[in-house]
Amino acid sequence: MSFLSRLFGPKPIIAKSKYKKITEVQSSGFSNKSVGAGYSMKPDVYYIVASVELGNTTTKCILTATNLNTSHSFLLDKTVKMTRDIRAPKEGEEVFGSTVWGVELTKESVSEMVKDTILESIKKADIDMEKDLDFVVRSTGVTAGFATPQEVGQLIIALANGCLEAGIPPRKMAPAMNVDNFPERLRDFTLLDKVEFDGAVVSVVPPSGKEVVANEMEGELVTAGIKLGSKWTKVDYRNPCVSMDFGTTLAGRVVNNDEPYAKTIGNYCGLAGAICDALIRGTNKVDERGGAALDLYNDNITKKADWKKALTNAKRVHELIDIRVVPEDRDRFGTVPVEPLSAKNAGTTLIGCDVGVNGDKLDELTKIGAEIYESDGLPTLFATLDYVSSLVVKRLIEVSVEQGVIVDGSILGVTGRAGISGRKPEFILEYAKGIFNDCIFVSDALALGSGIMARCMNSMGTPKAPIGGCQGGSCILGKRRKLQKK
Repeated sequence: MSFLSRLFGPKPIIAKSKYKKITEVQSSGFSNKSVGAGYSMKPDVYYIVASVELGNTTTKCILTATNLNTSHSFLLDKTVKMTRDIRAPKEGEEVFGSTVWGVELTKESVSEMVKDTILESIKKADIDMEKDLDFVVRSTGVTAGFATPQEVGQLIIALANGCLEAGIPPRKMAPAMNVDNFPERLRDFTLLDKVEFDGAVVSVVPPSGKEVVANEMEGELVTAGIKLGSKWTKVDYRNPCVSMDFGTTLAGRVVNNDEPYAKTIGNYCGLAGAICDALIRGTNKVDERGGAALDLYNDNITKKADWKKALTNAKRVHELIDIRVVPEDRDRFGTVPVEPLSAKNAGTTLIGCDVGVNGDKLDELTKIGAEIYESDGLPTLFATLDYVSSLVVKRLIEVSVEQGVIVDGSILGVTGRAGISGRKPEFILEYAKGIFNDCIFVSDALALGSGIMARCMNSMGTPKAPIGGCQGGSCILGKRRKLQKK
C-alpha cells in the first residue's frame, strides 16, 4: 500500500497574503480528481523531497509532496531539533567550526544529528525511503559564521554523510543524467530531453562571478520556495520580486524581471532572528548560549501585551541595529562573510543588518531584554520582538528604495521564524504599502525551495502552471530552449 493511500488530511503549506487577511490558506488535501482548466490532465503524481537543514538554531528534516500537475505542495512531516543539542565533541574528533552561538561542530557529531533527524522524520511520515522518497536537498545557514572554505567543506561532507548513514541512496542526492534514470511514474513529468539544467532556479540566476555572500544558497532557496508556496494563494509571486528570510541570520534577494532569466540585483545578509534571541535571553528562562525566542513562544504570548510600550522598546533596540549598504572594506557584516567588491562588479547591491559590528553588541540587547522583562513582563517583551523584526523589514525596504534596486511591480515575500510569527505580518504589510504590489508570508520557504530546486535540477517544470517567468506571463520553456541552442 502506498503512503498516499495511508495518509489522511495532509497539511497544505502555510502561505499567507493580504487576500486572506493574514489567515492560513486551507486545502482539502490530496485529490485524485482532475485539476480543472489550464492544468495538465495527466493523473496526479507527487514528487517527494526531503529538505535537510542544519541551522544555527534548529536542525530540520522537512518532507514535502508536490503535485506535479498543479505545483501545490503539501507538508508530510516537519521534524525539528535544536542545533545546540548536537553532542559535544568526543576525544579524537576534530572541531571544524561552530554555530553563531558557539556550539562546536565535528564531522561525526553533525552526521549523527542529521541521521537521527532524517530517520525520525521518515518514520513519522510513514513513507518508504526507497520507494516513495524522490530527492534530498541539503542546506545550511551555519556557514554564515564560518571563517574558511575548508570549514564549509567539512560541514558539507558531514551533511552528506548523515544522509548516507540514514540510508538515503546517493542517486537521490544528485540530478538524473537522462530520462531513463527516473522512476517510471515520473518520466512523463520531466523535460530533460527538451531543456537542460543550466544553474537557473525558478528562472533566476545568482550574481555572476565570485560568491558575494556566504549564505547565497539560502537566498536562492527561499526565493524559490516563496514562489512555490504562493501557489496556495491568489498572489502571482513571480519576477520581479523581493525575498527576506528571518532565520537566525538574514538571507534574501531582490530580483528583476529580465527574461528568460531574471538577475539577482540585490542581496540581504546579516543578523535576523539572532536579534530576537539575544533579547529573550535577558529573561533567564532560556539557555544562555543557545536559547531562542521560539523556546518560549506560543500563539497567545502577547495577549496581555502593552503594544504602545512595545513600540517604544523596539525603537530603543533599533538604536543598536545597523542597516545599510555593506561598505566595500568589510569582509563580514552581521557575522556573515561578504564580498562587497564582487557584489559591485556583479551589479548587485549588498544590504546588511548588524548589531554593532559583527554582532558585538548582542550582549547589550540581552541587557535591554532583561530590563523590558523586569519592567513590562514577558507578553510585552514578545510584542517588542514583533515590532523589532517588522522595523528591520521597514529599514531594509527603505535602503533598497534609496538604492533604486526594487523594480516597479515587485511583490515582497517573507519567511523565517522571526518574520512571520505574531503580529509581524500585520506590521510588515503596513510598512510595505505603496512600495510593493502585494506581500506574501510563507512558512518554511527554504524547505519548499529545496523541493523546487530538486525539480529544476531534474527539469521537472509545470508549463501549464508555471512557477518561473514574470508575473502574468506564460511558461518560459520556449525561451529557455532558444537560449540553450545558441
